[in-house]
Amino acid sequence: MVENARAGKESRTAPGLATSHRDLHRLLEDLPAGAYTCDRDGLITYFNQRALELWGRAPKLNDPLDRFCGSFRLFKADGSAIPHDQCWMALALKTDRAYNGHEIVIERPDGQRRTALAHANPIHDKSGKVLGAVNMLVDITARKQAEDVLQVADRSKNEFLAILAHELRNPLAPIRSAVQILQLNETRGPESQWALSVIDRHVHQMARLIDDLVDIARVSSNRLELRKERVELAAVLRAAVETSAALLETGGQHFALTVPAEPIHLNADPTRLAQAIANLLNNAAKYTPQGGHIRLDAERRGDQAVVTVRDDGIGIPAEMLSCVFEMFTQGEQSRARAPGGLGIGLTLVKRLVELHGGTVTAHSEGPGAGSAFVIRLPISDEAQLTGPGTRGGDVPSAASSLRILIVDDNRDAADGLAILLHSYGSETRTAYDGLEALQLAEEFRPDVVLLDIGMPKADGRQVARRLRREPWGARTCVIAVSGWSNETERARSRDAGFDHHLVKPLDTAELMRLLVPLGEAARKGKS
Repeated sequence: MVENARAGKESRTAPGLATSHRDLHRLLEDLPAGAYTCDRDGLITYFNQRALELWGRAPKLNDPLDRFCGSFRLFKADGSAIPHDQCWMALALKTDRAYNGHEIVIERPDGQRRTALAHANPIHDKSGKVLGAVNMLVDITARKQAEDVLQVADRSKNEFLAILAHELRNPLAPIRSAVQILQLNETRGPESQWALSVIDRHVHQMARLIDDLVDIARVSSNRLELRKERVELAAVLRAAVETSAALLETGGQHFALTVPAEPIHLNADPTRLAQAIANLLNNAAKYTPQGGHIRLDAERRGDQAVVTVRDDGIGIPAEMLSCVFEMFTQGEQSRARAPGGLGIGLTLVKRLVELHGGTVTAHSEGPGAGSAFVIRLPISDEAQLTGPGTRGGDVPSAASSLRILIVDDNRDAADGLAILLHSYGSETRTAYDGLEALQLAEEFRPDVVLLDIGMPKADGRQVARRLRREPWGARTCVIAVSGWSNETERARSRDAGFDHHLVKPLDTAELMRLLVPLGEAARKGKS
């Protein structure tokens, strides 16, 4: 068929042009891709064997009814149909320019679809006159299928990590509440104090690891959103040190913090930036032996803030400096002291710093010579100041005026939090499913409802919506308490009428920052 078409076409051309076509067709026949040509009217004049295999059928040669393969069904990557007079070959003829690397989908007679990259180019004679066009089709179906499999696997991985984080956070919540309740007893002996500090420290470490797992999945898929505001760098540094304090204390190293005398202001997400710096401090604590030294320094250099975490620990081999920020990269660990970890902390640091428009680099003279990690961030003195949240306050007195309803189908979590808040002076009630929560709320008329999301009989969002429909419910502060921490879940909570969305295990300090102004308002209302 191909030879007949070739011969028929050549019989109607001048000898020189026939030779030119013959040379082109011979070249196209040997291509490892589908290829076909058309004349200046769009009539198909030639196609090679690989094009036939890709199409699953042959177009009609020199037939006006099959201009630009008009009998074929072609689609864009988004699934929309491509009119044949707007296909890449037609555009190459019309505009006398090349259209390379455009993805198209071809539907074969059996309904199977193949994906190809189209490379359409006009054909010229020696004088530059357009004679027709040639289109090369590179079959990328296998690659697209592999990409689809990878995307499904990536989504499944992220969903698994989210579910895992949710399930791991649930048991941490009552453990943290129990520890805080026991810490209120000032008569405990040194053994009890030691046991409580160990539990508290490891609950904190577990929560941090869970957060890192979820965050690296979000960053990898570009789903991590920053809540930027005008912040002072010194406050961010102190928050990072507070986060890493337990690990720094147990490591037995000497720690020093140097903050510049003049304030340095950034346009940043204070929580995420502190998280990045805390990860560097944790890394230094893991790889610096007892008695070693760790420093956290900050300074202004021109229009940049420079933050350095330096240690005199085991150092980094030269061959690892270029890959230290890659996922699951860890230095060689001695048998006597294997710090462990997930191997994602530095990857997360790099991504978080880059989201702030900064850079982070690693430096070391080699094994045994310590290391330094340097973060450079743009200073934004003109950043808009957002209203800071209420902080501090006398927790017991602030909470003592509040009526708080705690709702969670995890009884240990609900009871533990209720006991803790009761010890601060709040009047508390607990419910273990959505319907019980609604009934109890009608009787109790709480100032605050701490509401789990996933519950039997009625989930937290259903409960929140029904509470908001009550005349007294409009004034109630309803706080979601969930193992889910992504922005989608937070948005769903806002839509359901929640005032705030907190993540398990509850950070008591964060909860109290919300309760302080509520308690003060309740006291004023009763006075």
